[in-house]
This record gives sequence, C-alpha cells and structure tokens, in this order.
Amino acid sequence: MSSAPTNTWGRVDDEGNVYVRTADGERLIGQWPGGDPAEAMSLYVRRFEGLEVEVDLLEKRLEGGALSPDDAGKAVTKARAQITDAQALGDLDSLLKRLDALQPAIDKHREQRKVERAAKVAEAQTEKARISEAAEKIAAGTDWKAGADKLRALLDEWKALPRLSKSADDELWHRFSTARTAYTRRRKTHFGEQSTLRDAAKVVKEKLIVEAESLSTSTEWGPTAGKYRDLMTEWKKAGSAPRNVEDKLWKRFRNAQDAFFNARDEANSLLDAEYEVNAEKKLVILAEAEKLLPITNPDAARKAWLDIADRWEEAGKVPRAKIGDFEARIRKIEEAVRDANEVKWKKTDPEKSARADDMIGKLQRAIDEVAAKIAAAEAKGDAKKAKDLKADKSSKEAFLDMAKKAQADYS
Repeated sequence: MSSAPTNTWGRVDDEGNVYVRTADGERLIGQWPGGDPAEAMSLYVRRFEGLEVEVDLLEKRLEGGALSPDDAGKAVTKARAQITDAQALGDLDSLLKRLDALQPAIDKHREQRKVERAAKVAEAQTEKARISEAAEKIAAGTDWKAGADKLRALLDEWKALPRLSKSADDELWHRFSTARTAYTRRRKTHFGEQSTLRDAAKVVKEKLIVEAESLSTSTEWGPTAGKYRDLMTEWKKAGSAPRNVEDKLWKRFRNAQDAFFNARDEANSLLDAEYEVNAEKKLVILAEAEKLLPITNPDAARKAWLDIADRWEEAGKVPRAKIGDFEARIRKIEEAVRDANEVKWKKTDPEKSARADDMIGKLQRAIDEVAAKIAAAEAKGDAKKAKDLKADKSSKEAFLDMAKKAQADYS
C-alpha cells in the first residue's frame, strides 16, 4: 500500500481512514479502504470547495439584500450544521468564522426592517384613520350615485395597507365598517323612497296625459292654453317617473300639447291675414292721433281723443306681431291727453288751493313761534337750545317754500 498522503487540513492513514483537522483536533470524516488515498483526499477536498461556494453565495445574497433577516438566519444555521459535521477536507473553522461574521449584518438588517416596519405601521395607521374619516363623511352625506364607488375605492386602499396591532386595527375597521353599513342602509332607503315616488309620479302623469289629450282638439285657444300651462306646472311638480317609462310619458304629453298649439297657430295665421285690413285702418287713425302731440289745448285734445278712441275700437284686432307696437303708440297719445287735463285740473282745483293756503298759514305761525323761542334762548345764553331751534326753523322754512310753490300752481 502506498504511503498515506497528507495536507494542511487532514490526512488518510494506512488503513484508509480520512481525517480532517479542526480547532477541536482531528475528526474522522470517512474511509477509503483499498483505494488510492490521493483520490480519497481529492474527493473530500472537492466537498469542502462545495461548502465554500455555498458560504460565498450566502455572503453575496445577504450583502445584496436578497434575503430577509429571518431567511438569512435560517440559511446561516443550516450552513453551520452542514459545515460542523461536514465530511469534507479543508479549513472548516474559517468557514464557520465567516458565518459568524455574518451575524452583525443580519442583526443590523433585522433592526432596519423593524424600523421600516414601525414606520409603515405608523403610516398605515394614519391612512386607515383618514380612510375611516372619509367613509364617515360619505355616510353622513347624500351622494347616492358616487358614494358607493368612493367607498369601494376606500376599501381597496384599506386592503393594500399592512395590519396594525389588533386593537388599533379593530378600532379603525369598526369605524370604517360602521360607516359603510350606515351609508348602504341609508342609500337603500333613499332609493326605495325614490322608487315609491317614481311610481306615484307615473300615476299622476298618466292622469295628466289623459287630460292633455282630451284638450288637444279644443278651439278655445286662450282658456285651453292656460289649462295647458297649469298641466305643465303639475307635470313638473309630479317629479320623475321610472326611467323606463318617463320618456314615453313625456312624448305622449308633448304630442297632445303640440296638436293643440299647432292648430292654434294655424288658426291664428288665418286670423292674422284677416287682421291686416284692420291694421291698415288703425295706421290711418294713429297718424291722425299723433298729430295731437304736443298738446297745447287740453279741452280740444280731449274731445278729439274721444272720437279717435271710438274709431280705434271699431277698427278691430290687428296681427299679433303688430299688437305691441300699435298699443304702445296709441297709449302714448292717451296718456298725454290725460296728463294734460290732469295738470289743468290741478291748477284750477279750489279745494287744493285752499288746502295750500291753510298749510302756508300754519307753517308761518309755527316759524314765528320758533323765532320767539330762539330769541328767548339767546337771551338766557342757552346756545345749544338756540342752535337746535334754529335747525327746526330752517326745516319749517324749507317746507314753507315748497308750499308757496305749490300754491303758485293753483293761482
């Protein structure tokens, strides 16, 4: 048998036993009876190299942040067990030291994770409080259309956040869940009430349609148009019917109105053609009436106006498009005649003239009394009272001037 080969970290003895040297001494790691000791040595060295590669990889993964602290700790424990009892030939102690050197990094990483986790939890608590508050605002409102979508979006936000401590998470979830439940109940009640109201509106509108259709052939244009306005007011007050029938109901109601108003417009068009003759007559009367302006002789103007007014009424109606202009022009003349006669009456009204004289007398006596009081106050040296009395006297004198001017109108 050839002599047993050796290396720095182990040996193979003459009986084929393979030993590895560690800080604790030699340890039997295998046997190679009858075989080439060099091959045995090579096999166990390769096994060591495999362990060395695993330690290298573990160091790189931890340095690169590919492992969580817990996973790194498990990997180190597993590698340590493999190296401690390894049937491999090499510096096993150095591998164990390298594993020991990883522990501070793992601890540091674990502490960082702890800090990050605490920050995320604090942020999550703030966000969940915000979500709960937002849900409560929605629950207290009446946004029945968008509110449900907003609550679903808030729920998705909640699910994406990490859990808090059980008590904190339960408290906030209770607020959020309670708000969602309250909103859902109120929303359901609202739409239930809306459904009832829509059904009631449908009944009302069907009755209005029956009445509108019964009026559609009427030729009493004025009264019937008024009734249609009343029906429209009732239609709006009734509210909306269910969506699947609202448009159909409105179409029937509108068709009934259109039938009446189209017939009325057609009839009015025929009347307008007849009224054009009347318009020509009234234009002649207007030209005559406008010659009265400006009025210089109220009596003559009043006499002429009475004749013009009679002929104006006898001329009959004019087309609708001309009514406004014609009425404005004739009213202007009527008002001018009336105003001229009123001015004349005021100037000759003896009762008003007498009242004006009486007022002037009363004001003059009041002024004289105040003047006497002013003199008395000044004699006593009461400047303040004298000042107040003078102000009162000035006011009465102003009224006296106005009364004299009014009296002049009756003279």
